[in-house]
Amino acid sequence: MGFVSIIPVALAIALAVLTKNTVVSLSIACIIGCFLKGDGLFGFTNLIYTALGDPSSIWTILMVVLFSVLVTYFERSGAIDGFTDIAQKYNLKRRGVQLISWALGLFCFADSMSPLFVGSVMKKLSDKAKISREKLAYIADSTASPLSVIHPFSSWSPYLAGLAFATGVFASSDNAYRFVLGAIGFNFYAILSVLLVFLIAMGIVKDFGPMKKAEKRAVEEGKVLADNAVPLTTEGALEKRVFEKPRVLINFVLPVVLLVAICAVTVVLDGEPAICEAAMILVVLMSVSFLIQGLKLDELNKVFLQGVKNAVPAVLVLSVAYPLNTLSGQMGTADFLINSTSSFLSPAFLPAGIFLIGAVLSFATGTSWGTYAICVPIFLPWAYSLAGSQVNAFVLACFGAIAGGGVFGDHCSPLSDTTILSSMGAGSDHIDHMSTQIPYAVTCAAVSVVLYLVIGFATT
Repeated sequence: MGFVSIIPVALAIALAVLTKNTVVSLSIACIIGCFLKGDGLFGFTNLIYTALGDPSSIWTILMVVLFSVLVTYFERSGAIDGFTDIAQKYNLKRRGVQLISWALGLFCFADSMSPLFVGSVMKKLSDKAKISREKLAYIADSTASPLSVIHPFSSWSPYLAGLAFATGVFASSDNAYRFVLGAIGFNFYAILSVLLVFLIAMGIVKDFGPMKKAEKRAVEEGKVLADNAVPLTTEGALEKRVFEKPRVLINFVLPVVLLVAICAVTVVLDGEPAICEAAMILVVLMSVSFLIQGLKLDELNKVFLQGVKNAVPAVLVLSVAYPLNTLSGQMGTADFLINSTSSFLSPAFLPAGIFLIGAVLSFATGTSWGTYAICVPIFLPWAYSLAGSQVNAFVLACFGAIAGGGVFGDHCSPLSDTTILSSMGAGSDHIDHMSTQIPYAVTCAAVSVVLYLVIGFATT
């Protein structure tokens, strides 16, 4: 539908920033998009049926609910309080809490699990250290998809390898997988995003932009949330503990280790982590454990339902974000962006151009994997042809640009499930999280563009 196809996405982002109401903004954008597409008012309900009936949408929403239940189990058992008490014995300051949050993100490399886990576990410590919720959400978000795309044992590498092999450039899937691993070093955006969190946590790079204002508020006024903030969570942690003793080992450490172990083993066996299945197993095992520890069945039911309730705000946002993503696909947003820009790219500008196209596309659609599915078949054969049908630094840089550009939107778009989950885990206002994180993301993107320009001119 040409230029018209970008109107719903642009409208959604503008309304979300102006009104700070993500659900209403996305819903209005979807309804207007349906009218523009010619489907009328009832097209909105059909759009919801289509988007939320997709297996990936169902998987994500189920995963959010399960992890919300797990986090509630951690909180109501007193395990997170116990973890906080242990950590406080080391007299952690703001730097220490931020570094631990960053390290936990590296430990949980599965992007869907990481932001929920890091934010929920570190929230109390972060609040005590007077770290803004926006800062915690940024740390959780920047160690999620940016880390997953450069982690050789995540599900991202096999997915990208499958797309690369399908282009016909490589003789075997093994060659394609080795190529994807070789291109990790050229994914400048992802590497810089993870590195920038460490530099900021260490104080080597000072906070800037809206984040500086948020951190000043937290330190000087003790307000981890802005006065008008609407956290993307309900504070289930305010409920009383169900056990007098926290039992950190059995109710926190062992479940987390088991969760990560299941994900790691399934990556080796199946090529991708069974995150949702692992969460389901943990919910069952922890429920049985609570009963063995003396919790009554009706009380366990209340704790479980509290966990489901805590997931509602994030589920509502996802329930209108996915339909908008589906609508963008139906209206041809990606095709319009690709066709409008690709014809202007010369070989020297190709890596930088690919990155920018992927960044805009992923930000507009909120999906990295969808961006990869569009960009890899177009740009990988093009780069391979320009390189004389051989894999060299130029081709690796172009593929790294595809990977980095795709993760940009997954990292900071208000439509991205990872961004939404980061807000939920940290208990941050979703729009505040997006607005404070974008300057950092744009900084990493700008440096990446410069590096891709250097490589483009050096190799062509």
